[in-house]
Amino acid sequence: MITKDKLFETGDHKRIWQKYCGFLDLSLQEFMEIQEQLLMEQIELVYDSPLAKKFMPKKPKDIAEFRKLVPLTTYEDYAPYLSEKNEDVLAIKPDWWAHTSGRGGTFKWTPFTKSAMEWIGNAGTAMAILACADRRGEVNIKRGLRTLHNLPPSPYFSGIMAPLLAEKIGAQLIPPPDKYESVDFAERTQAGFRIAMRTGIDFLTSLTSVLVKMGERFTESSGQLKFNRHMLQPPIMLRLIMAWLRSKRAKRALLPKDLWPLKGLLCYGMDTNIYREQLIKYWGKEPLEVYVATESGVIATQAWNKKGMTCVPFCSFLEFIPEVEWLKSRDDKDYHPSTVLLDEVKPEEKYEVIITNLWGMPFLRYRIGDIIKVVALEDAEAGIRLPQIVFDSRVHDLIDIAGFTRMDEKTVWQAIANTGIKYEDWCIRKEYEHDKPIMHLYIELKKEMEVLELERIIHQKLADIDHNYRDLESMLDIHPLRVSLLPVGSFQRYYEEKQRSGADLAHLKPSHMNPSDAIIKELINLT
Repeated sequence: MITKDKLFETGDHKRIWQKYCGFLDLSLQEFMEIQEQLLMEQIELVYDSPLAKKFMPKKPKDIAEFRKLVPLTTYEDYAPYLSEKNEDVLAIKPDWWAHTSGRGGTFKWTPFTKSAMEWIGNAGTAMAILACADRRGEVNIKRGLRTLHNLPPSPYFSGIMAPLLAEKIGAQLIPPPDKYESVDFAERTQAGFRIAMRTGIDFLTSLTSVLVKMGERFTESSGQLKFNRHMLQPPIMLRLIMAWLRSKRAKRALLPKDLWPLKGLLCYGMDTNIYREQLIKYWGKEPLEVYVATESGVIATQAWNKKGMTCVPFCSFLEFIPEVEWLKSRDDKDYHPSTVLLDEVKPEEKYEVIITNLWGMPFLRYRIGDIIKVVALEDAEAGIRLPQIVFDSRVHDLIDIAGFTRMDEKTVWQAIANTGIKYEDWCIRKEYEHDKPIMHLYIELKKEMEVLELERIIHQKLADIDHNYRDLESMLDIHPLRVSLLPVGSFQRYYEEKQRSGADLAHLKPSHMNPSDAIIKELINLT
C-alpha cells in the first residue's frame, strides 16, 4: 500500500504544499538535474535485468550515451514478456499490474514497483491539491475528503490509483470501491451519484463526457427531479431544498452545482478543455486538466490557475521527438528520429512524447504514442519557470488528407462542439470516394437536421479552427468532409451489444478516430 501521510493530520499547509507541489517552484536547470539524477539511478536499478539488456547492451555512463545507445521502443518490444506478466525478466518484482485498453481490443500491461507507486501517488496528491486550490500555497483538502469518482475499475491504472490515493490523504471514496468494483460502469456511476445525494461531495474526479451529459440532462429537464422513496431521507430532502434555494436565488433552473458545491473538479478526457465552460456552468468549478498515461504515471498537470500543464520531474525521464522528425519516421519506418529534452523545446512546436520509467519499472525510451504542443516556455502569471504544454493528439489517430492537413480528434471534437448542435456521439475516419481521400463523419444527433446543412456547418467550423484544412478548399479545391447521420439510439445499441458479448469497459464504445470497417458496419447494421 501507499504510505499514509500524517502531514494531513497536522494541518501544516506550508509543508504539505512544499512536499507535493514544490516542483512548480523549480527552475528549468533544477528540473533537468533531478531528471538526470533519477535516470542514472534507474540505469543502476535495471541494467542487470534480462529485459533491460535487450535494449541496453552496456551500462551508459551519462544521459548522452543512454540516448545514443538505447533505441526508441514501443509496446511490441515488451509484449512477449509483459502480456504474460513474466516477472522473471524484470529488475524488481512489481507490487501491482495495471493495463490500458490498447488498440484492436488488446490490453497493454504495465508492472508497477512500490517505489514507483509512492512517487506517482505524490503526483496524484499534487493533482488533488491543485484542483482544489485557487492560489499558490492553498491546501483545501483534509482527511475525510468526500470524493466521488467515476473511474474505470482495477486493473485499469485509474482504478488502482483511486483507493491508494484515498489511503494516502485519508479521503472517503464514493462509491466504495470494494463494494462496487464488480458492478457495471454505468450502474456504478449511478450508484455514486445516488450515495452522494445523501453524503454530499467535496471533490469530484470523472470522465469529462459523463459530467457534461449529466449537466445537459439537468438543463433539458429544467431541473425537474423525479421523487421516489429513496429521496424521502432527511439528508437528501435537506440537500434538495438547499439546492432549490440556490437555483432560485440565481434565477435559473436547478444545476448539479446546486446539489453538490465542490472544492475541486478533476477531469480526464481529451474533451476537457473543449467543454471547460460547460463544466464550470454545470459544476461550479473550473476543472483541473492532467496528462497521465498507464505506462508512465503522471506526466504533467495544470497548476492552480488551470492554464497550461507543467511536467512532473519524478515519475518519468522525458524526451521529445520534434514534429518534423516524427513525420520522417512515420513515412520511413527505418528512419531513427532524434529527440530533444525539456530544456530544448520551443514554443508553438509539437512533439511526440518519449518516456523512460524510473523506480525500477521496465520501459526504456518508450513511445507512448502521444503528441503534445508547447504553448510557452514559462507561466509568468503563476511564476512557474518551466515549459507549459497541452495534450494535442494521439499519433495513430491522425487523418492525413492530401499531405496538406493532419486532422486530430481534438480538432474534430472542437469543431462539432462549436456548432452548438446537440449530439449523442460520433466517429470519423479516412475513406476514399472515386479514389480521392475524404473524412467521413458518422454522427448521431439528438434532433433532426438536414445532412447537407450539417455537413456545411461542420466543414466551416473545421476551416475556422485549422487553416491547413481551410487551404484544402481555397488552394486545391478539395472539400473532404462527408457526413452520415446515424439514427437515434445507434451508439446506445452498440454499447449494449458489446456489453452482452462480454467486451471490456474500454471497448464498449467505438473509437472516435479511424474506427475499423467492422465497427462502422456494426454501427450501421445495429440501426
